[in-house]
Amino acid sequence: MEDSSDLYDSYETEAPAWTDHEPQHVEDLDNVECLRRKIKYYFMNPCEKYHARGRKPWKLILQLVKIAIITIQLVSFGLSNQMVVAFKEENLMTFKHLFLKDYVDGGMDTYAVYRQTDVYDHIEYILKQYGHLHNITVGNHEYEKNGGIYTPLSVCQDFYRNGTIYSGNDTFEIDAHVDTECFNVYPMYDPTLREVLPGFELHFKRMLSVRLTFVLKAINLQTVRHRELPDCYDFTVIITFDNQAHSGRIKIDLENDVDINECRDWKVSGASAKSAILTLLFDCLIIITCIVSSTLCTRSVINGTRLQFEYTQYCMKYCNKEVPWSDKLEFVNGWYILIVVSDTMTIIGSILKIDIQTKVLTSYDVCSIFLGTGTMLVWIGVIRYMGFFRKYNILILTLRAAFPNVIRFICCAGIIYLSYCLCGWIVLGPYHEKFRTLNTVSECLFSLINGDDMYPTFKNMKQKSNLVWIFSRVYLYTFVSLFIYMILSLFITIITDTYDTIKQQQQSGTPTSELQKFLSVCRDLPNSGVYRLDENDDCFLKCWTNRCKEHQERLTSEA
Repeated sequence: MEDSSDLYDSYETEAPAWTDHEPQHVEDLDNVECLRRKIKYYFMNPCEKYHARGRKPWKLILQLVKIAIITIQLVSFGLSNQMVVAFKEENLMTFKHLFLKDYVDGGMDTYAVYRQTDVYDHIEYILKQYGHLHNITVGNHEYEKNGGIYTPLSVCQDFYRNGTIYSGNDTFEIDAHVDTECFNVYPMYDPTLREVLPGFELHFKRMLSVRLTFVLKAINLQTVRHRELPDCYDFTVIITFDNQAHSGRIKIDLENDVDINECRDWKVSGASAKSAILTLLFDCLIIITCIVSSTLCTRSVINGTRLQFEYTQYCMKYCNKEVPWSDKLEFVNGWYILIVVSDTMTIIGSILKIDIQTKVLTSYDVCSIFLGTGTMLVWIGVIRYMGFFRKYNILILTLRAAFPNVIRFICCAGIIYLSYCLCGWIVLGPYHEKFRTLNTVSECLFSLINGDDMYPTFKNMKQKSNLVWIFSRVYLYTFVSLFIYMILSLFITIITDTYDTIKQQQQSGTPTSELQKFLSVCRDLPNSGVYRLDENDDCFLKCWTNRCKEHQERLTSEA
C-alpha cells in the first residue's frame, strides 16, 4: 500500500533547511526529534500505523462496516418511502380523473375552459362527483368527519371589489381591493349547483379565481405486505379556476396537499412483529456505530489540533517565525470532519426512522433528507481510503490544490452567467417559454453549457418581433461561444495545470512546504521499530534510548 500523502515522505536532500534552525542543546534536540516522529506518525495511513506501533486499524474497519450497514438501512427505507410516494402520486391521478370533467392523462397544461356555461358545468360536475364519492371510487376514500359531522366542501371566489370595464371604448374603473366570497357544501346525493348554492354567481369580469377545497381520508394498506403498519392519509384537494390574466381562458388545476397521520385504532392479524423488532434493533445498532465512529474521529481531530499547537510553539521558539495557514490546515483532517457530520446526520435520520416505524412521527421527507445526505457523505469518505494508493492520491491532491482557484473562477464566471440570466429573462421572456421566469432561464442556459437542448432553444423563439429575434440570435450565439469555448476551456486548464504541478512535485520528491521540510529530516520508516516504544513514556527518555541504540549499532558496524 502506497503512502496517502507526500506530506510525510522521506525526501532525499543534501542539507535540509530546517537543520539551520535546530536547537543545540541535547534535550531540546531530542524533544524536536520526538515532535517530528509524533507528527509523522499522525500523518501515516492505517497500515503504516499498524507497522509502526502494531495497532489494529479499528477505525478503518469500523468505517467499512458502517458503510455497509448504512447502505442497507438506506435501501430498506427507500423501498418503504417508495410506497409512500407511489400512493401519493396515484391518489393525485385518481382525484384528477374523479373530479375533473373529461380529463385525459397528461393534459393539465392545456386543461382550461373558455365559456361561462363551461365554468358552471365544471363546478357542478365536481359537486356531483363529491356527493357520489362512495359509489364511484374504487379506493377506500372517505369524507373527513369533525365531531361526527362531515367536513363541508368550500367554494371560494376571489374578485375585485368594484369595477366597470368597457373594452370597446378603452375605459375602465376598478377597485384593486380583493374580496373573497365562500360557501360551504355538505356531501349530498346527486346535488345540483342551483340547489346547494342558490345565491352563487360568478363575476367574470372582476373574478380572479374560484377555489373548491375539500378533504378526503384514505389508508395505505400496501405496507401490510411488507410487515409495516399502515399510515392514515388526509388529502386536501384544491381545484382552482385561474382567471388572473382575464384573457378569456380560465385554466383549471388540481393540487393535493398530503398529511400523514397515525391511525387511531388498528389491528393487524396474520402477521408477525418479529421483522419490525429486528428492524428497530438494526437501526439502534447503526446509531451506536455512528456514535463510536464520531467519537473516534473527534478524538483524532483534537489530537491534530494539539500537534498543530506544539508545532506552532516550536516554530515560534526556535525559528522565530509564524506558521503559514496552509501548514496549519494540514493538521485539520477534513475527512474526519466529514465523517463526524455524516454520523450526526445518520443518527438524526435513524432516530426519525424509528419514530416513523413506531408511528410517533410521519416526517418521511425530513428523514429521507438526513439519511440520504448522511449516506452520500459516508460514500464520499471512501475516497479517503482510495487516497492511500499513490495513483488515486494524485487525483485527491489535485482537487484539494485546485479548489481555491476553482472557487475564484466560479465567482467570476457566475457574475457573467447571472448577467445573461437577467438579460434573457427581460428581453426574451415574452417570446420564449424557456425564458418566462428566472428559474427556467437558469435551467435553460445551464443546459446550453452542457450541450443539451440547443436546437429547440433556437427553434422555439417566436418571430413576432424582428428586432427581438435578431437579438436572440446574438444573445444565444455569444453565450454558447463564451461559455463553451472560453470559460469551460479555462476551467479545464486550471485543473490540468494543478494536476501537472502535483505530478511534478511527486516525481521530483522535493518538499514544497515548511512542514514537509521539517518532516523530511526524520528518515525513520514505519517498520523501523522506533515508534513501538510506549507513547506514555517521557519523550526525552525515548529519544535518548534511541540515540544510544543508534550509537551502539554504529560502533558495532565500525568494529
